[in-house]
Amino acid sequence: MKLGLLRQQLITQIRMGNCGAKPIPTATLFLKFGYQLVHCQKALSLDGRTSFWRRRGAKLPGSVSIVPRSSVSSTENESGSKPPILVGARYNYTSLVTSHRPGDKNAPIAMLPCQYPSNSSSALSLPGIQAFKSYSSKKSPSPKRPSPLTQHQRSLSSTHKSFDAFLMDTNDEWNDTLEYATVREPPQITNSEPNQPLSTSSDAASPTETPTVSKVSPKPAKPANPRGMKDHLDSILNDPTNILLYTNPEDTLDSARTNKFKEVLSNTNVDLVALRALSWSGIPKEFRLMAWQLLLGYLPCNSARRVATLARKRKEYSDSVAASYARGIAGLDQALWHQIHIDIPRTNPGVPLYQYEATQLCLERILYQWAIRHPASGYVQGINDLVTPIFEVFLAAYIDEDPEDYDVSQLDPSILSVIEADSFWCLSKLLDGIQDNYTFAQPGIQRQIVTLKELVCRIDARLTNHLQNEGIEFIQFAFRWMNCLLMRELPLKSIIRMWDTYLAEGSSEGFSEFHVYVCAAFLVKWSEQLQKLDFQGVMIFLQQLPTQGWSEKDVELLLSEAYMWKTLFHNAPSHLK
Repeated sequence: MKLGLLRQQLITQIRMGNCGAKPIPTATLFLKFGYQLVHCQKALSLDGRTSFWRRRGAKLPGSVSIVPRSSVSSTENESGSKPPILVGARYNYTSLVTSHRPGDKNAPIAMLPCQYPSNSSSALSLPGIQAFKSYSSKKSPSPKRPSPLTQHQRSLSSTHKSFDAFLMDTNDEWNDTLEYATVREPPQITNSEPNQPLSTSSDAASPTETPTVSKVSPKPAKPANPRGMKDHLDSILNDPTNILLYTNPEDTLDSARTNKFKEVLSNTNVDLVALRALSWSGIPKEFRLMAWQLLLGYLPCNSARRVATLARKRKEYSDSVAASYARGIAGLDQALWHQIHIDIPRTNPGVPLYQYEATQLCLERILYQWAIRHPASGYVQGINDLVTPIFEVFLAAYIDEDPEDYDVSQLDPSILSVIEADSFWCLSKLLDGIQDNYTFAQPGIQRQIVTLKELVCRIDARLTNHLQNEGIEFIQFAFRWMNCLLMRELPLKSIIRMWDTYLAEGSSEGFSEFHVYVCAAFLVKWSEQLQKLDFQGVMIFLQQLPTQGWSEKDVELLLSEAYMWKTLFHNAPSHLK
């Protein structure tokens, strides 16, 4: 009711022609559907100090933006007179309210409804309409809408039409087609060729003011070695200690940890106790070659002896291979060579590295040389799996690519011979600590399986009872775990991380004693699933364990659980009985 009375009062004043007699105390305009109520008391004060509000171009009812007083004062200074200022929302009745552009002398003057004449001839002779007509003629009209003046000239042809048009326009919704001042957006930068200047979007800036975009010169790409080999290769081959000179800890994933390893390995005499303590939680890949060779006892702790020792060991292996293959394959032990030859292609069949012929020939020579040097055990199936982590770690130290996808035939024969010789000696050091696993009747593995059964019985009695009820013996699934050191149950990268901890425990204790606790934690991990399966289901599940998606965190959790069981039971064997 109150809105209707106010509107009727405004209509009455217009009809009586009293709008120009005295200023309106409060002129209130309303928009359809409850748009904002705008008070115009300050609108009619021509002091030029009041900021006025106008609606932004966004299609949100009642959205307003502030036009600073500076834009008003600039017009005042140029024209010498104070232009009328309107406070309130813009209507689509463009002859009533028009866009105000600072600094434009020909800008139209806003008019109040009471200032409109009663006929078309006088209406078109008013200064405000003439100014708007001249202003509109200078502007390029929008191709998608008619001129605002053309729309409203028809509504001013008579008194009644002008008044009806006024009522219609003031009740309509807001019209966003007015020429509002647009907000400049940042220029859009488009991608271009490396040597071409960057281009900007034409819609982002006006034609007279083109934003300046600085040219970004592309970084020159570091020329990659076509064979994927690292720089300073000769220096690293002669002495792995030189890896420390070319490794920046800040470029690694864990710079603090890498710095600690670098400090320990940089000593003239490496402290193996400190190195084991750091290696238990994992060795950075940049230093794994040097750390493994030190922990296995292949690389001397004294830095002064390393170059001479490596040269001597590598020559010794090379001479042994030359002597063995002097007469070619025909001069080898055919039974031994045949068994190795058929096992090599089955080694890590899912890893491309071990399917290349050059890799298979390296592994074949390594295993044959080890077998003829250890006649007490000879070659046993499973040893072929144990050489692969060592070979991959040593290869990764000399290339920048993923070693599992690398074809070693790209390497220079001298580099490949170094990797092969170092792998042979480190495999020999590893197997020296667990050699009774591969002698006649494999007594070492037998002892490990008995210990595993006792551990699982104490840790998870329900699982042990379930396996017994299904007629499953531990040796049926655990023999492979001990013989191949879980190589066929876990991804190769997980095995490499696990061997960091094994070597930290000691090359003998880690691969024999601690490995049993790892197997116990590994079996208990699947307890819930195993207790729901019968004999056949259990055997199939344990041979196809879902570990292909394991990450380093999964391996570390397994090692932590194994360490917990070792702490509880290793020094208290009576608790296992």
